[in-house]
Amino acid sequence: AGLRLTDGRPRLITAAVAVLAVSLALGAALRRGPLSAATRTTSTWTCWLLGYALLGDGLLRTAVSGGPDGLPDGSPDGAWPVTLAPVLALTLSYAPAAGCAHLFAAGARRKLSSSRGLTDFSASVRPLLLGTFALYLGALTALLTLTGAVLGEPADWSQGLSLGALLLLARLLGVHGHTHAGPLVLTATAAAEAAALATVFAGRLPGCGFLSAPVEALVAACGPAAVPTAACGIGALTLLVHACRRLTRASAHASTERTR
Repeated sequence: AGLRLTDGRPRLITAAVAVLAVSLALGAALRRGPLSAATRTTSTWTCWLLGYALLGDGLLRTAVSGGPDGLPDGSPDGAWPVTLAPVLALTLSYAPAAGCAHLFAAGARRKLSSSRGLTDFSASVRPLLLGTFALYLGALTALLTLTGAVLGEPADWSQGLSLGALLLLARLLGVHGHTHAGPLVLTATAAAEAAALATVFAGRLPGCGFLSAPVEALVAACGPAAVPTAACGIGALTLLVHACRRLTRASAHASTERTR
């Protein structure tokens, strides 16, 4: 909102203060509560993915057409367009994400005490996991629609939902003791986005046009949002399959129950 209402130096100051405030608030929130976990460091790749959601589509669109001709100025129609709606929606979605994580953990603990065996427990927790995941996606869809309308931007549900799903699943796995898959998939997703941008610029070198051809064809067919949507979507699907195997085991919830 500050970027939309300010200009020049005040806009830069507003952006810096807002980023610092949101980072500190989310950092404190993630150290306590349903989404807190002693996981391997993923902040670098998470920041990259959110930064790409903010600046990546605009950079890719201008790069394919020969730009950019200037630095981002915070506007959606500048030389380097900035997309605020998905980042704002993802930030606001922390509250429903924490609520969904709490519902899943509490429901799994109840089923752990009432199940007659491990097979029965796994069969009863899998629908709970998928229902919790769908509930979060529904809340994020509403937030994407709301922020898009308030900021006057088109609501890009595919990109926002795929990134939100990826971040939630990585965190859920970490909360329940599975700390390797999340960072690995986040790193691979960030690397895929970085590689897509790099190939577009590398294609400008003499004789290297073939490097940028796949990304340019994808952008021409589906738009610049196709790159992060594909990368985050594949990562989220991978983590969802992994979560359906790991988070439906009794050990994932027995350990959480002992530590709380």
